[in-house]
Amino acid sequence: MNMKWKAIGIVAILVFALVASGCLGGGGTSSTSSTYSGTITLYTGGTSGVYYPLGSKYAELLNKAGIKAKAVTSGASVSNAKAIGNGDAQAAIMQNDVAYYAYNGLYMFQGKAIKKLRGVAALYPETVQFVVKADSNIKTLQDLKGKKVAIGAPGSGTAVAAEQILKAAGVWDSIQKVNQKFSEAAQALKLGQIDAAVIVSGAPTPAITQIAVTTPVRVIPIPDDILNKLKSEGYIFYVRQNLPKDTYKGMTEDTPTVAVKAILVASADLPDSVVYNMAKVLFDNVDQLRAVHQKARFISLNTALDGMSIPLHPGAYKYYQDKGITVPDKIKPPSG
Repeated sequence: MNMKWKAIGIVAILVFALVASGCLGGGGTSSTSSTYSGTITLYTGGTSGVYYPLGSKYAELLNKAGIKAKAVTSGASVSNAKAIGNGDAQAAIMQNDVAYYAYNGLYMFQGKAIKKLRGVAALYPETVQFVVKADSNIKTLQDLKGKKVAIGAPGSGTAVAAEQILKAAGVWDSIQKVNQKFSEAAQALKLGQIDAAVIVSGAPTPAITQIAVTTPVRVIPIPDDILNKLKSEGYIFYVRQNLPKDTYKGMTEDTPTVAVKAILVASADLPDSVVYNMAKVLFDNVDQLRAVHQKARFISLNTALDGMSIPLHPGAYKYYQDKGITVPDKIKPPSG
């Protein structure tokens, strides 16, 4: 009899241990436990940019709503995508074109697709600006043929955008390409070392505003036929934008161009209910975000899906459904 009860006791202990460890299901931990600790780490950008102040305020609002979150500085879009992939971040702000490349394993993510990326909301435009001196004879993209053009830092989203747009314009192979960051390109333009600079950033961009004080500038128009060609080639992340003539000293008329969008993304590992409430907090508190940075004036439910380039998180999808917003099939959450 004693042996029988000892055996029953041992079995009971083993069963309890298995349940506690989650091996029997039901009472185990969720599939997100390895990457979601209860605190959302939100990757933003450098402290002098737009991502960090907006992200920091958003994290503050999430905490007030009962969602533990912290915003951290980062190297922006490319490093943010990688952080989602390796689990260092559960949410991030990034350019929609970079998100598209990351999700699909293209360009700087060749062979290293990050399938954990999910969209939450489009935030504001980051304008593609082909900048020349105001007195330049370069009036169109085609006029760049044979010219020296700063196309962005090597491996950057700017360099990729420059290539796509100039290929669509038929002049990519004929330009003299110079790899420079925004600040370097602006100074090189001022000194006449280059003929044009490609800048992908919220407009007005400080680096350009600063040189325009003494060296007035213009932005080359990007017409509808180029935008339509880009979209037909699968570059769904570009959106139309018109720059007012007072954007920079030297501009004399409103100028049509295109933009990519800064978007809020989340890891697929986050629970649906958490991401649903992340979307709710974002749109319920737009006024507070606008008080932090002027770019937040573009955040709106009406444009929340404009330029969204990756599948939505199921939690965000449910939020938009509840708001009566039609979600295009191409960005609905993956089945299964």
